[in-house]
Amino acid sequence: MTFLPDLTVMLAYTAAAVILVITPGPDMTLFLGQTLTGGRARGIAAFLGASTGLVVHTMLAAFGLSALLAHSATAFGVLKIAGCAYLLWLAFDALRRGSALTLAPGAGAPQPLGQVFLMGVGINLLNPKIIMFFLTFLPQFVSASDPHAGAKLMFLGLYFIGLGIPICLVLILAAERFTAAIRRSPRLMRAIDYLFAGLMGAFAVRLLFARAD
Repeated sequence: MTFLPDLTVMLAYTAAAVILVITPGPDMTLFLGQTLTGGRARGIAAFLGASTGLVVHTMLAAFGLSALLAHSATAFGVLKIAGCAYLLWLAFDALRRGSALTLAPGAGAPQPLGQVFLMGVGINLLNPKIIMFFLTFLPQFVSASDPHAGAKLMFLGLYFIGLGIPICLVLILAAERFTAAIRRSPRLMRAIDYLFAGLMGAFAVRLLFARAD
């Protein structure tokens, strides 16, 4: 199938995607917070909303990057190199500020599931970090000379979402235990921060030595 990257690329991408899924951010804060304050149904609604936003980001990134590649392979390569600086900044920011999981205790006011879903969509779509992430992360796994780059970008984005579904659903089902474990052991979150920073740094180095891809 022309949209499938080779096995080594898929293994590297899968490992990176799993680390990124378990790294806390605004989406995780939302669906875990909704779970803790309003129950699992609200947590799942928030997660589905965030996932819908990721689908939109995937489509925009795939079509936008494909158009850029069709217009200029050089410009596509420049984007990949520019992404190096962004990835290094993400690594530095993770070490400097730590993870963005800020769950406030207490019960929230009841909200319809549809409203919670839309909240998830909005928070995801309006997060500039996610936009930059898709524009800098996905191109690393596609060669500028690949005639099927657009299809592969689309597949990788949707695959990222698919990988996150079982992981996030487990987190929602175990939200109380998960958040309690985090509060008891700040070292756990710090370990995730270092893992994330190491991953971003490794991909930045990979970009520096793969300018001709």
